[in-house]
Amino acid sequence: MSRFLLVFFLLLSQSVLAAQTTIRLSGLSGELQDNVQLYLNRYSADEISTSLRFQSRLEQDINSALQALGYYHSEITIELQPRNNGSRLLIHVDVGEATRIANIDIQINGEAATDAEFNALLKQAPQQGQILHHGRYDSFKSSLNSLALRRGYFDANFTLARLEVAPSVKQAFIKLHFDSGPRYRFGEVSFQGEHIQSARLQSLVPFQAGDPYLATQLGELNQALANTNWFSSILVTGNTEQLSEHILPVEVELAPRKRNSIETGIGFSDDVGARFKLNWLKPWLNDRGHSLDTKLALSSAEQSVEAAYKMPLETVATDFWQLQYGLRNRDYQDTRSKESNLALERHWLLQNAWYRTASIRWLYEDYTQADQEDTSSLIMPGISFSRSRQTGSGMPIRADRLLFGVEVSDRSWGSDESFVRLRGRAGYITTLADNHRVIGRLDAGAILMEEVDNLPPSIRFFAGGDNNLRGYAYESVSPLNNEGELIGGRYMATASLEYQYRVTGNWWLATFADYGSAWSNTPDWKRGVGVGVRWGSPIGAVRIDFAWGLDAEGSPFQLHFSLGPEL
Repeated sequence: MSRFLLVFFLLLSQSVLAAQTTIRLSGLSGELQDNVQLYLNRYSADEISTSLRFQSRLEQDINSALQALGYYHSEITIELQPRNNGSRLLIHVDVGEATRIANIDIQINGEAATDAEFNALLKQAPQQGQILHHGRYDSFKSSLNSLALRRGYFDANFTLARLEVAPSVKQAFIKLHFDSGPRYRFGEVSFQGEHIQSARLQSLVPFQAGDPYLATQLGELNQALANTNWFSSILVTGNTEQLSEHILPVEVELAPRKRNSIETGIGFSDDVGARFKLNWLKPWLNDRGHSLDTKLALSSAEQSVEAAYKMPLETVATDFWQLQYGLRNRDYQDTRSKESNLALERHWLLQNAWYRTASIRWLYEDYTQADQEDTSSLIMPGISFSRSRQTGSGMPIRADRLLFGVEVSDRSWGSDESFVRLRGRAGYITTLADNHRVIGRLDAGAILMEEVDNLPPSIRFFAGGDNNLRGYAYESVSPLNNEGELIGGRYMATASLEYQYRVTGNWWLATFADYGSAWSNTPDWKRGVGVGVRWGSPIGAVRIDFAWGLDAEGSPFQLHFSLGPEL
């Protein structure tokens, strides 16, 4: 009996499959075909049948899809074609003549009548003579409402919104009368839950009381507050319950960030082995917003610790002082040094989004470089300009970074040596068609003096390692003395070009080429190539590189593993 039932159900399922009906569409292309297909895709395989009732439903849906795009005189024929495994409904469509806009009457009334943004939006309105497109008509209406909300016309409404279609004469008539009413203005900004002085928070507000409302400026305020690192949560809202004479007060609810934040990082390369980084941040120490950032970096070649005390000024987002002190010990290749750095910096954020930093730095270094042993004490005032921008986090879609700096040392103010040190960096990231990323980097420096023999290793230039020439050991590219030992150079220039392809999700394959040198008289250019794997983790890009130095003896292989920003 059970065998009989099994055979019965198998035959039944085959008969159901044999009776399956499919749909094939012809006569359309482009947007017309896409819109009709959207309607047809709503049918499941079980709903499709050869019945006249279903064919009538098909015809109604196709007409609806075409009328939405301005075609009211379509001819639809449906032919039933028997097939070996069922049947097919062959649908042929002749769209006929389109219905066009014969007359359009759009009026902007109220204060928005003189608003340049609304005048610009009117250029995107449907035009007389165009084929009627219901979607674009609805989209334009939505754009008017959205723009009004973004620019503070909270009482705006359509006093007349009518779309009339006369299919018999193939004409459409649009009437849109939009009354914006008055434009609201910003009121006072109040902060709740703050642990930082109100005057410092007020300096972050990008508008004045009485300025015309603009939603983007609320976003700018939110971002400025977030950039301080003082808060764990930020909520910026307009207080609609306190409206008076079209003035909108702004309320900001804040919650303080934890007083201690710890971040870690790891890395690995063949030449220096494992690297470990620990950052301990105290984002706020008092009601003036002072902060302390401590960094520890450990590897077999180099160990360092650095502390930076940041003191924001009255204009918190753009001006601050920073006092830094750091110790570093290096014992690698032909360099052995112990250095102490003390620096006082003044930072300004300029109107063009560049940071200007003026500094004075004292460096004391006890070192052995190749066959030279010495100590050096240098006092170096300097100035630098930097800018960083990016879209997206982790592995950004687009990003660029620029840095130009100069430091000066002179015996007249107590330094052991006189020189000018120039440094510049540039980096760029772009993403093409979602799955292709290109990264370019340039790094260069120069010391303006005749010889660098009396300068400590931290001032001289070396190349090589995971930051530039990846096919060469860390700081192994440099001029040599008569014994073949590294002595560092007056100049350095490196360039890198990298291409990444997304394999799946946040996983990417990379290939790259590096080029550069560090020299004092004549550059000995080095080339390197390699491949790598990238993972866009929630805390940053994880990178594994396999690199070869084409001009190194025996073209040695270098392995690098790192976590952190790509620029």
